[in-house]
Amino acid sequence: MDDALILVEDLCRYYEVGGETVRALDGVSFAIERGEWVAIVGQSGSGKSTLMNLIGCLDTPSSGSYRLNGADVQGLADDALADLRNKEIGFVFQTFQLLPRATALANVELPLVYRGVSRRERRDRAEAALAAVGLTNRMHHRPNELSGGQRQRVAIARALVGEPSLLLADEPTGNLDSSTGEEIIRLFDDLHRRGHTILLVTHEPRLAARCPRAIRLTDGRVVGDGPGAEVATLTAARVVHA
Repeated sequence: MDDALILVEDLCRYYEVGGETVRALDGVSFAIERGEWVAIVGQSGSGKSTLMNLIGCLDTPSSGSYRLNGADVQGLADDALADLRNKEIGFVFQTFQLLPRATALANVELPLVYRGVSRRERRDRAEAALAAVGLTNRMHHRPNELSGGQRQRVAIARALVGEPSLLLADEPTGNLDSSTGEEIIRLFDDLHRRGHTILLVTHEPRLAARCPRAIRLTDGRVVGDGPGAEVATLTAARVVHA
């Protein structure tokens, strides 16, 4: 447990809404080892988005502890959180979040610009990241010249270019048709085989079932943690009988 990439212990996040306390997360604990591919699955209101924001260092917990690659996130100042995000986490978003007027290559270089990496090294690393997602022949195209699947591959390359400890993917197939979404999941599978640690946040049991491990949230609590296919089946059954 002490060597885990992610270690969450009794994590809570409360909000005050209209004079009432909303327990978005209520005592969540788990560990994720380096090299794992894990889905966080749950319906709307389950707490998965709140958990994603905490793991992504976009928010801080009300109580409990969170360690990322040995760093204690609790109590870090905003600048320290931003630095941790930049070095340790590669984000993949449902909406791609690419700069529309920049080429694929320039979009992938962007995280390295913030790190102050030299222009030549930025270019070399961005080209290698785009090659890793199969886009060598599209790196000089802008987002409007790419398909949805190609845009998501650019976003994944951008997440990879900084060599982060963790790839954090938020509904990465949500804006894609089923065939293109399948291509992206196969790409994640390939990245997992290459040793990347991937945390995929989704409301879809079908996607959670593709992951070796899934953690299910309901009402801010962990109610299932195990093989993805088993946790996803449990989720689907409960949804059907709700």
